[in-house]
Order: sequence, then structure tokens, then C-alpha cells
Amino acid sequence: MSYECKVSFFKIGSNGGVWGMELGDFLRIATKRERAELAAVCNNSVSYLYQLAGKHRHASALLAIRIEQVSRGMATKSGGRLQTVPRETLVRHPEIFSSVDAILNAEYESMRG
Repeated sequence: MSYECKVSFFKIGSNGGVWGMELGDFLRIATKRERAELAAVCNNSVSYLYQLAGKHRHASALLAIRIEQVSRGMATKSGGRLQTVPRETLVRHPEIFSSVDAILNAEYESMRG
């Protein structure tokens, strides 16, 4: 018996953007311990993460940022098995992050030169 695992990777943003994976794919590939760690660090349950992944609920902006940060760290430790879950994929209105990105880009440019 063979199983097919379909994982969707995508790129966000027109200026290079961020590579990432959907939360559902992240949870599917992650170990039970990694799922529990993500939920614990975000002060939620694994069941709630699955509700977010299935689009039955939408994350707050703060929770979306936290999931992105934690998943980035876990992706780094996984050696390429996992990818970061971009915050834009977790909220109902992803445009709320456009001003945040503009501020971060301006700070980055001012630090460079």
C-alpha cells in the first residue's frame, strides 16, 4: 500500500517574499512532539491548531506572528523537513501585515546605510 503526501509550498510577496508551507502540511509532517511544542509555545492546543489549519477558525494577528516565529525555529532545527508557516496564511485579512512589513523594511534599510 502506498500513500501519497501532497505538500504545498508557496512564495509570498512581490519583492522576494517568504517561502513557506500551509499550517496543515506543517502539522502533517511534524512529529507528535513538534506539534505539542508548537501548541504549548503558542498557549493553545493541538486541536486548535488543526482548526486553524482547516480554516474553521482564523488566528489573531499576534497568534499568527507567534506561529510564524516558532515554526521558523522548528524548520531550522528540522534540517529542511519543515518550512516556516507564513503569518499571512493564518488570518482572515492578510493585508494587516503590509504596514508591518513596510516598517520592518524601512528599519532594515536604515540599518544598512
